Amino acid sequence: MRGRQGSTWDEAAVRKGSGADARAAAALALHRVRDRGQSLNRVLSQSPLPRPPADRALTQELIYGALRNLPRLEALVGFLLNHPVKPSDRDLEALILIGLYQLTGMDTPPHAAVAATVEASRLIGKPDKSALVNAVLRRFLRERDALMAEAERLPSVRWLFPEWLLAALRRDWPEDWERIVVASNARPPMSLRVNRLHTDRRAYAQRLAGAGITARPIPATEAGLMLDRPVPARELPGFEEGLVSIQDAGAQLAAQLLDARPGQRVLDACAAPGGKTAAILERAGPGLDLVAIDSDPARLATLEANLARLGLSARVERADAADPGRGGAGEWATAPFERILLDVPCSATGVIRRHPDIKWLRRAADIPALRELQQRILDAAWGLLAPGGRLLYVTCSVLAAENEDQIAAFLARMPEARECPLPDDWGTPRCHGRQLLPTPGGSDGFYYALLERAIPEPGA
Repeated sequence: MRGRQGSTWDEAAVRKGSGADARAAAALALHRVRDRGQSLNRVLSQSPLPRPPADRALTQELIYGALRNLPRLEALVGFLLNHPVKPSDRDLEALILIGLYQLTGMDTPPHAAVAATVEASRLIGKPDKSALVNAVLRRFLRERDALMAEAERLPSVRWLFPEWLLAALRRDWPEDWERIVVASNARPPMSLRVNRLHTDRRAYAQRLAGAGITARPIPATEAGLMLDRPVPARELPGFEEGLVSIQDAGAQLAAQLLDARPGQRVLDACAAPGGKTAAILERAGPGLDLVAIDSDPARLATLEANLARLGLSARVERADAADPGRGGAGEWATAPFERILLDVPCSATGVIRRHPDIKWLRRAADIPALRELQQRILDAAWGLLAPGGRLLYVTCSVLAAENEDQIAAFLARMPEARECPLPDDWGTPRCHGRQLLPTPGGSDGFYYALLERAIPEPGA
């Protein structure tokens, strides 16, 4: 059978699950990200994954780990292969990368890793290349120390980051860039947001403890818990009943900083998949008139599903935040909003540890286009804000061009806008707004700036 990425592979075996299939699925996912420029979220949503939970978990560990360590793995492949692979064998090279990740970054017994990876070559439609896979991986085991030492001398392997992004981090964060890189290359922690419409943080922590799951309150958040170790969502008590959501600690600050109150009219622009939308509704309680917009119908469907699980309701509309009037905005935009959450599209350089494909898909040339889009969204949303209303600008970027520089330019062209102070018990103050940096065992990287629209003077 021919898979979506153009390789011939045994989809039925991958779905059934066997061990080798986890390697095959991971290799094909890596191939689609690395060679076809597809996002990992898209690949995982469209590709068949092994059915047994353990094999699904292994597939995800393999693909995430390989993407985090891609320069090291690619350097090793370059040392081990006498000639570059043909374009038609890039999926096979991806499988070798997966095999090398098992041997360098996991506790899998070497003989088991090699055997399963060799077997996976059949599943991806390359049975004639199984001897090559076996030879490459066994040579690595024989020469491991020398090969690893040679790879570690390469700057790209030392930092596991693209050079353009390292340069940007050195410029924007001269004292912190190494810490940002190390945290971004690590596995993320698992944070929860307790639904206070149904329970409270202390009571839910006790319920977790009863299930053998330990957690601690997250400083600066009102409803956040950090798990001592990640668990599948299905193991969280009351997850399906809407008692809790999985949400990064830094993302949870959005609802607190927006501070929407019952009776107010609120807009959540670029709202999907709905984590911040839900947090706003949970915090405010009944009586909030909230409109959530997004331009992607599939993501809007996810938003609606998330709200349904939590027992929440909002007016959900398909609309372009950069041009809400295009095609007729409808009556949702006919009255101004007292609060607007603007979680704009960005480089996502603050959440690389959750989305390691960002390191290899994003380019320096993307930043000016993102900045221009953010400017258009800011200006469009500002036109929907009532006098005296507040707009919270949010990114999951750590780059100044998308954050404080963007806000500085906005304030310069909008004389009726003023910046509101933010609490100082979290993050790092910038010339405008505050920045959270990704930290081991802590939050991802987020930027926040709160803007208020001045009330015109009488007679003005």
